[in-house]
Order: sequence, then C-alpha cells, then structure tokens
Amino acid sequence: MKAVAAGIGVVFLSPLLLAGTAMMMASSAEAVQTSGSFSGCLTDIDSDEVAKHVTDILDGASGKDVHIEGLDLPAEQVPNARTIVATGISLDVPKKGQIIALATAMQESRLRNLNYGDRDSLGLFQQRPSQGWGTAQQIRDPVYASERFYKALLKVNGWQQMTVTQAAQAVQASGYPDAYAQWEDLATALQTAIAKTFPSTGKDKDDKEPDKGKESATGTTGCTSSKDGSGFGRIPEGSVPKGYKIPKDADPKARKALNWAMHQLGTQYQWGGSCTDAHGPDPMGRCDCSSLMQQAYAHAGITLTRTTYTQVNEGKVVSPSHLQPGDLIFSRGTASRPEHVGMYMGEGLVIEAPRTGKPVRITPIKDWDILAARRVI
Repeated sequence: MKAVAAGIGVVFLSPLLLAGTAMMMASSAEAVQTSGSFSGCLTDIDSDEVAKHVTDILDGASGKDVHIEGLDLPAEQVPNARTIVATGISLDVPKKGQIIALATAMQESRLRNLNYGDRDSLGLFQQRPSQGWGTAQQIRDPVYASERFYKALLKVNGWQQMTVTQAAQAVQASGYPDAYAQWEDLATALQTAIAKTFPSTGKDKDDKEPDKGKESATGTTGCTSSKDGSGFGRIPEGSVPKGYKIPKDADPKARKALNWAMHQLGTQYQWGGSCTDAHGPDPMGRCDCSSLMQQAYAHAGITLTRTTYTQVNEGKVVSPSHLQPGDLIFSRGTASRPEHVGMYMGEGLVIEAPRTGKPVRITPIKDWDILAARRVI
C-alpha cells in the first residue's frame, strides 16, 4: 500500500515481494521532491557530445568546464556511472540492464553516492539496510550497491522485454513509477560512451569462475610444479599462508612484482579497474586480474599490456612443469585467448584478482587449469 502525506510530499511505501525476496528501495528525499515534476524532457541528447565530455572527465578534467545535460556534478557523477557500467559488464549483464541501472541511479540519487535519503535509504540506488540490501557501509560501496541492484534486476521475470522504466520500477517500487523514463536517453548515451573507455572491446572475463568441466589445452595432471600448494591447507581470502616467503632464488624483478602484488591482498576486485589505487576510495582504482599483473610488473620496471588477451603473448613461453616465481599463468577460455591470469609465487601458490565480489587472494596452483604460461622477465 502506498500513501502520500498531504501537504509535505513525503512518500510512504510498503515492502514489495520481488522474486521471492521481500525487498524494496525508497527514492532519496531529493529525488522524490524533484520527480513529482517529471516532464520527460531529456530526449534531445547528443551522444557524441556526451562521449567527448565523459572522456574528458575520465581523463582528469575537473568538470568545471564540462557540460552534460542532466548532470550538474559531472566530476562526481561520471565516475559513479563508470562503476555501474563496469560492474554490469563484469556480471555479464546485457547493455539494456546497464542502461536500466544508470537510469535508476539517476532518478534515485542523481548518480551521487548519498549518505542520506528517505528513512534509511543510502547510496547510488537508495537501498535500505532495513529491507535486507546490506549494511549501511556495504550500500555506500558503489560496486556492492551496483551488484545488488543487478542481481535483483536479473530475478525479475521478463525484464529484458520490459521498458526501462517498467524494469526499474519492478526493482525499486518507487512512489513515482514513471519517473525513470526521463533518464533513458542520457543513460543510453552514458553507457555507450563509458563502455568504449574500457581496454578491450570484447569483455575481459576476469570475473568468471574456472570452468571445471573443460579440459585444459595443456592439461595439468603431472604438468605442474612438484609443489601444488595443498600443503598450506585452507588459505583465508586476502591473507598470506603461514610459512610462505618469496623464494630466495626468485629473480629480483619477480620479487619486486610479487611483493607489490601481495600488498594488494584483500582489496576488492573491480572489472576494468586500473589497479593504480587499490586501497583508495575510487572503485575504478581497484584491480582486475590483468591490471594486477600489469601494475605489479610496472613497479618492477617491466611494461606489460593491459588485458589477458594480450598478456598471453608477452615474454616467452614456459612449460607449466617448469614455473618460476613471477611467471604469468593463464586459465579459462582457450590457450590463444585466455580469460584469466595470475602470477606464480613459488611453493605451489598463485596470486590473483579472481572475480567480482572477491578480493585479491592467494590460491593453490592445484585449483588452476593452466592453458598457458609466460615468463616476462
């Protein structure tokens, strides 16, 4: 049931059962106040102009001289939009789903990571801790908030056949169900512009779990190091297993790369993240699998290309049975076009940025189906 408090424009919503889970999101106070005058006027969007300004912002422009219709704080809003798109790509959400997410965030928060809202609503999507969306701290993390939105959207039966506003409303249960429509053209332009800024046109599927049913091209049985990492037992995510030290005979550059990579342990994965500030507040400064390798070796004075698709051609081929600390190992996909990369640490261990929702971690090599290995030193 929905009721409007006369004279003050405050919307009260009851919980809505969605996909078997009782959850709802309330619009932020500011979004509710402005959405009542919805006119659907943001339809004359110049996509090329949006793309130019998005690129300017992501290249470091202050936003002072950048004008994107519908965005009053582009220096804050564009990076948040980029996080939403990157999270969608990492979860294999189709383009339409990313547009729905952007339009929703525009309506709910104007693409700002708000620390306030109607009742206990917070963040980009104005998700409510009291309605099971997570803790206040989690909801204020743009990656977490985006992931939760996408997961709720994907549970909506037939969402891809719905209009943008219908799909958004199915998740949000807003008091202004038609208000999302006004943002569709801007959301579409933003998604198109932002998707083009990522390093590969095909998705670098770092976020996929290994395909246990696929036989590796090289095979790993009897082809890995004599140590498979099982001796360390269960390794808590984001930690260094007790007793591990970088081998003394490791190449000095490999030692530097490994040491730097280990300092990123526990930081959350971000598809498309640059890994230039994994501990910082900007999600796009976090690491995906290939940027972790690139930045680790950059700190050792070695330049690597950006994606797994190109890193598999770096350096020289090495047999999985003769791995040395610092070697890159590849899995998922095919030997010529792998979808995941990690760095061998010696002692049967690998450091990796695995997938969305997981931190940079150390895993035993026995859990890897190695398709290829390269030595870049």
